[in-house]
Amino acid sequence: MSQATDTESSSTEKTRLELPLLLPHVDGEGDQCVDRLIERLTARRGVESAHVTSEDGKSLLCIHYDPNQDSLRSIERIARREGAKVSSQFHHEQWQLAGMDCADCATSIEHIIGRKKGVIQCRVNYASERMLIEFDSKVISKKRLVQTLERLGYDVVEEKRRSWIEENSELFMSLMCGLFLALAYFGPYLGFPWQVQVVLYTIAYASGGYDATHHGLGALSRLRFDIDILMVIAAIGAAMLGELVEGGILLFLFSFGHAMEHYAMGRARRAIKALGEITPKTAVIRVDGRELTVKVEEVQKSDIVIVRNGERIPVDGVVHAGVSAVDQAAITGESMPVGKEPGDSVFAGTVNGDGALEIEVTKLAQDTTLARVIQMVEEAQTQKSSSQRFTETFERFYVPIVLIGVLGVWIIPPYLGWLGWGASFMKAMTVLVSASPCALAIATPAAILAGVGQAARNGILIKGGVHLENLGSLRAIGFDKTGTLTQGKPAVTEVITTADVDEREVLRVAAAVESRSSHPLAAAVIEKAKQSDVDYPESRDLKAMTGHGVEAFVDDQRVLIGNAKLFEREGTPVPPEVEQAVAQLSDAGRTIVIIQRSGTFLGVIGLADQPRPEARSMLERLKMVGVKSLIMITGDNKRAAAAIAQSVGVTDFRAELLPEDKVTAIKELLGEYKLVGMVGDGVNDAPAMKTATVGIAMGAGGSDVALETADVALMADDLSKLPLAVALSRKARMVIFENVLFSLGVIILLVIATFTNLIGITIAIVVHEGSTLLVVANALTLLRFRRSG
Repeated sequence: MSQATDTESSSTEKTRLELPLLLPHVDGEGDQCVDRLIERLTARRGVESAHVTSEDGKSLLCIHYDPNQDSLRSIERIARREGAKVSSQFHHEQWQLAGMDCADCATSIEHIIGRKKGVIQCRVNYASERMLIEFDSKVISKKRLVQTLERLGYDVVEEKRRSWIEENSELFMSLMCGLFLALAYFGPYLGFPWQVQVVLYTIAYASGGYDATHHGLGALSRLRFDIDILMVIAAIGAAMLGELVEGGILLFLFSFGHAMEHYAMGRARRAIKALGEITPKTAVIRVDGRELTVKVEEVQKSDIVIVRNGERIPVDGVVHAGVSAVDQAAITGESMPVGKEPGDSVFAGTVNGDGALEIEVTKLAQDTTLARVIQMVEEAQTQKSSSQRFTETFERFYVPIVLIGVLGVWIIPPYLGWLGWGASFMKAMTVLVSASPCALAIATPAAILAGVGQAARNGILIKGGVHLENLGSLRAIGFDKTGTLTQGKPAVTEVITTADVDEREVLRVAAAVESRSSHPLAAAVIEKAKQSDVDYPESRDLKAMTGHGVEAFVDDQRVLIGNAKLFEREGTPVPPEVEQAVAQLSDAGRTIVIIQRSGTFLGVIGLADQPRPEARSMLERLKMVGVKSLIMITGDNKRAAAAIAQSVGVTDFRAELLPEDKVTAIKELLGEYKLVGMVGDGVNDAPAMKTATVGIAMGAGGSDVALETADVALMADDLSKLPLAVALSRKARMVIFENVLFSLGVIILLVIATFTNLIGITIAIVVHEGSTLLVVANALTLLRFRRSG
């Protein structure tokens, strides 16, 4: 367990313990289980206070205690024990549900399960068929909750193995309904007696209404009305009025429509589930010179895993031996294989190329980057966007109004002598079908599911519908400079000679001295010498002068390399030609080093962090997809920042900012633009990213900190993915708008057509189910989205 201990005063000390090790299923500081653990700890003798803090991107529980009353070891032991107690009592689980045939089902489950004593939180996403639940196991057991779900007509997939018939029960029962309905209708022509027709109609009604009745009665028993039970009532009412064919068609179309909707939504779910199926189930490890095949779950850190050419890599690790090219598209979305050699990182689920690799394991199976991505995508599916929350709030008021209206349509006309009871009942049922908000309920979650899934397939992790919607509405984006818009390391940009020597001689002398230095600028000079095919001799007696430069001997001649302060310190005046070169490079925002040999100034080298090659085109594409304000935010000096800003094409820049100043800059941008994104590496820029509307981390593949910090993570170190993410989000927002507008339009048109006697219940059912399928089909177009701006 990671730990740090500090002394606060003579009577108080503190220790910091990793929160995930104390509470494995807790996401972060806001979880109630953290409060429960803190409450238990502070009730102990010797513990004065406890709170959550963060260090290097890790969540830590900081415990302040009196060492005179309790020892550090005892405090650690108590924290572990109490954390285990909280974890064992308060369960956080995600369940995959089966049997949900309409969006209204999710609301019913949340309402019924959420009101159970002992259930702390219950969220259900119909689109992904996932249920996020937190409950107190001392009050209610998982078994009881699963049994309640089963009584309502739903299964927890992990709890029950399903056959093909069970997996496709909706379609099977619907086709049964259609078959027996057709046989009953054509019975007289086939010579069936009326008794056989009645039996056939009964079987048709039972088949078509089975799922709806099962779910509807479960909800009705808890005073919860949903569209399922109302459709069954409408069909039975039609049969009682002698309209057996009308009632049968209603059940057939209703059940068949939901079966098709469920199948269509399954495409989006399968796109995400496919992520979890690409990791091999076994791995070949080397033990005492022998190769053993074991389950991936049994592989330990530091094991050596052998991966032959063409095989999928089963673990996250570092190449121990071998050279190959690895297809990382499944993780980072990169289209081309990436070369790997000893020391390079590799990810589970990626495909090895032609060479064999020996990989030293760095993460257990449950902690790999792919496992984390899958977990976060699954969590994202249970989160609801602002559009979805608005739709659900609207439905809570809308549905009761519709039910009251339907009751009025049934009762009022007979009393006023306008219609008979039978005709008014059919009119009321037609209004009920016409006004049903099924398409509206699925409009947003279907688009969110497809959008998040398509993003994941392209190496973009979006942690929920709210971030998907927000990303598409950004009016401005702030960019960290170093490592984001630039390559993050200096490079030689100019070599200016100030003596009777050429550039190669300046590089030869400079590289000879810098070859003994570990400074980042030294590496840039050596790289430039290699690129220019300059051979340099060895230097000796290197002496570093911090903040000024270095001194060494090359070819038995004293060489000084550094800034102007170095030569002021030496008492050597800098000649005018050197001052001119320094001024020229300074104005261009360069870092400058001056080279002097045996008292003669040979020249000046300018260095700068170089823009990423793709940065300018990426920013242009962002402008094309509607983000007009692109602001670079950096701690560099204004001249260096201005040079990079002009080079990459940002619309504005803010320079000389400390980390806290970056937060202030984002707040100012929020005040001006309302919706602002921040792109960084997820570590140094974490405060600014958290302050922004959407925090975007790039190069998050393999970086736990970046994955945890950002709302959106670009898994590859590739800025070109950002326009795709924004364009996909904007497309998702458009699809949601289209779906909601279309759903409301169909409801209005159907209700008007019903009251003007233009349609009956059969046409209403056909259009109702058709609109739901069209909404889902429109959402699934996001799975084919490829445009990057």
